[in-house]
Amino acid sequence: MNRLFESRHRDRRRELLRLVATLAAAAAFPVRAQGVTDPAVTRIRTFYDALLAAMKQATQLGIKGRYDKLAPVIRATFDLPAMTRIAVGPEWNSIAPDQQKALIDAFSDMTIATYANQFDGYSGEQFIVEPQVEQRTTGRVVHTTLKPGTGDPVTLNYLMRGSGSDWKIIDVYLTGTISQLATRRSEFGTVLKSGGPDALIASLKQQAAKMMRGQPGAK
Repeated sequence: MNRLFESRHRDRRRELLRLVATLAAAAAFPVRAQGVTDPAVTRIRTFYDALLAAMKQATQLGIKGRYDKLAPVIRATFDLPAMTRIAVGPEWNSIAPDQQKALIDAFSDMTIATYANQFDGYSGEQFIVEPQVEQRTTGRVVHTTLKPGTGDPVTLNYLMRGSGSDWKIIDVYLTGTISQLATRRSEFGTVLKSGGPDALIASLKQQAAKMMRGQPGAK
C-alpha cells in the first residue's frame, strides 16, 4: 500500500514539474496574442492612411503640398538609406562618404516626389492590407492590394526589416513579384558605369525635378 502511495506521489510530482517547465517555456517564448496587429502591418496601414488623405486633398494641396504632407510618413515608413545602398549594389563601398550622403538625399527626394506625382487625386481607391505577414529570413512581407475606382486591382507587397515595433520597408514588389530595387539596380548600374556617382546623383535629381513639375511617369 505504501509503495502504491509513493508511486502515485512520484507521478504527481513529475506532472507538476512538467507543468512548471511548460509555463517557464511559455514565459521565455511568448506567443502573439490573437487580435494583436503585427507592427509591420500597422506601419503599412499608417502609411496608406496618410496616402489616402493626401489623395483626397490632392487638388487643394497641389504637388508641392502633397510632397510636404507625404515626406514625414515616407521617411518613417521606408528605410531610404538602406534602399539606396541596395539599389546601388556592390559599388556602394567604393563611393566616397559625401557622395553616399548625396545619393541617399537624392534617392529620398526622388521617392517622395514619385508618390506626390503619381497619387494626384482620389476616385474611390481602396488599400487593402492583409493582417497576416509572410515570414522570411530577410524580414517580413506585408501583402496589400490597391483597388482603383475602376479597373483591375493591383498587388503591392512590401519587404520589411526591423525589430519590436520599428519596421520599415526595404523593397516594394510591384504586381506582387517584381522587385522595385532590382529594377533600380539595373538602371543605377548603367548610369554608374557610364558616369560614376556624380552622374547618378544628377540623374536622381533630374527625375525628382520632372516629377515635381507634374510630368507623369517622369524618369
